[in-house]
Amino acid sequence: MVRAGLSPERLTLAGAELADEAGFDQVTLSALARRFDVKPASLYAHVENSHDLKTRIALFALEELADRVADAVAGRAGKDALAAFANAYRDYARTHPGRYEAARYRLDPRTAAASSGVRHAQMTRAILRGYDLAEPDQTHAVRMLGSVFHGFAALEAAGAFDHTDVAAQESWAWTLDSLDAALRSRSAP
Repeated sequence: MVRAGLSPERLTLAGAELADEAGFDQVTLSALARRFDVKPASLYAHVENSHDLKTRIALFALEELADRVADAVAGRAGKDALAAFANAYRDYARTHPGRYEAARYRLDPRTAAASSGVRHAQMTRAILRGYDLAEPDQTHAVRMLGSVFHGFAALEAAGAFDHTDVAAQESWAWTLDSLDAALRSRSAP
């Protein structure tokens, strides 16, 4: 018998909240069962296993992040779009560290192709259209932006910028200016 009030959606949201509180690696069926005061076996009526739960959380986080980025970049172009995209990405990583980590969870190719990860790539390429990059430069730029945004967010989350008098926000602004200049320098003539 299915326990009242439990559903895959409710477990996914609770798992995302747990990830933000304790870290994505701490999201287990046992931990989630404790949250609902049920036995772990009760959850198997709603999720197949821990991998299924983590996949659902990853898909949720990817969609949530894509929605935030889409709202941030709407109506913007060039450096304004780049900065809005980057700031939405960084803000999400800072506000929802566990969900952000979940968005990096490795998905099988079919699941990844049907996820909001595709929207992330499309939005990145839309921003890069403002820089008029030809291939393969556009693909290199997508990878560079993802690497820089993720690297900055990961280092900031780890406290790596806490050991200097230069504020992380100053470095962030400098980074965005540098990325914009690098992308403009690669624009097709």
